[in-house]
Amino acid sequence: MAIDADRRLLLVHAHPDDESILTGATMARYAAEGVHVTLITCTRGELGEVIPVELAHLAHDRDDTLGEHRVGELAAAMAALGVGDHRFLDEVVTGDEVVTGEGSGPTFPRAHYRDSGMVWGPDGQATAAPGTGPAAFALADVHDAAARLAVVLREVRPHVVITYEPGGGYGHPDHVQAHRVTMRAVAMAAGSGAGGSPWSVPKVYWIVIPERAARAALTAIAESGENPFEGVVPDAPLPSMFIPDELVTTVIDGSGQVGAKIAALRAHASQITVDHPFFALSNGVGQPLMSQEFYRLVRGVAAGPLDGDGRETDLFG
Repeated sequence: MAIDADRRLLLVHAHPDDESILTGATMARYAAEGVHVTLITCTRGELGEVIPVELAHLAHDRDDTLGEHRVGELAAAMAALGVGDHRFLDEVVTGDEVVTGEGSGPTFPRAHYRDSGMVWGPDGQATAAPGTGPAAFALADVHDAAARLAVVLREVRPHVVITYEPGGGYGHPDHVQAHRVTMRAVAMAAGSGAGGSPWSVPKVYWIVIPERAARAALTAIAESGENPFEGVVPDAPLPSMFIPDELVTTVIDGSGQVGAKIAALRAHASQITVDHPFFALSNGVGQPLMSQEFYRLVRGVAAGPLDGDGRETDLFG
């Protein structure tokens, strides 16, 4: 399929599997429409919790090869979603001592952004794991990481950028850092000193979920008894990505791409168990596999077509 040069989408995610869980249907839909879709992944998920017993040796406290394994899982997921342009943030530029952006752009020290890990805090939110090493993405210099991303923004020149809201979805320090880096990079790309010609991203979206609709769905699931995994308590506190319904500006219908999203989730077998229409992470809590994905427009102007609730139904409106 020919690529539509007039529509370019770039997504920034923290670890392999985040893209498929949160935005897989969106990526597959636009890739199928010929949109140039670029995925930037900030770490290789080295500290993820391994689910299959036969892969337990990959864990960071054993062989410490999970990151390499997850690179392969991510490649398979991208094939399932039809996305051909994927890059790790710390590989945007390379070199022995320092690396240089395009033209007379900035220089960057060699970097490796490692998964920062997380633990659940007493408030139910994720926080940084104790003993996080110096290479942890959460400890990276935001300006340096954003400068790398700004080089990509100026190269790809996306019309739409998607990343997490300020709380990182559920508090994971790498998600929070990805938000900071993305928003800084968008500003840098429009200014001077990032290498290449300036680019002002027309529209920026944060990944969100409408709280009222989500609670109604969780209640229905709990009452149905159909969830094969441990269920979510419908009235429990929800993480930061759940926002008042009226603040959700955009909904993307990916019902035609459910098969692609399921295949992408299954590709991340070290991290995800799929029992359609549910999936679970290492905590064993079943989550509905959503064909609709929701966003909040934070830069740019919302445009039609709109649904019955006045929400955009096309990121490129």
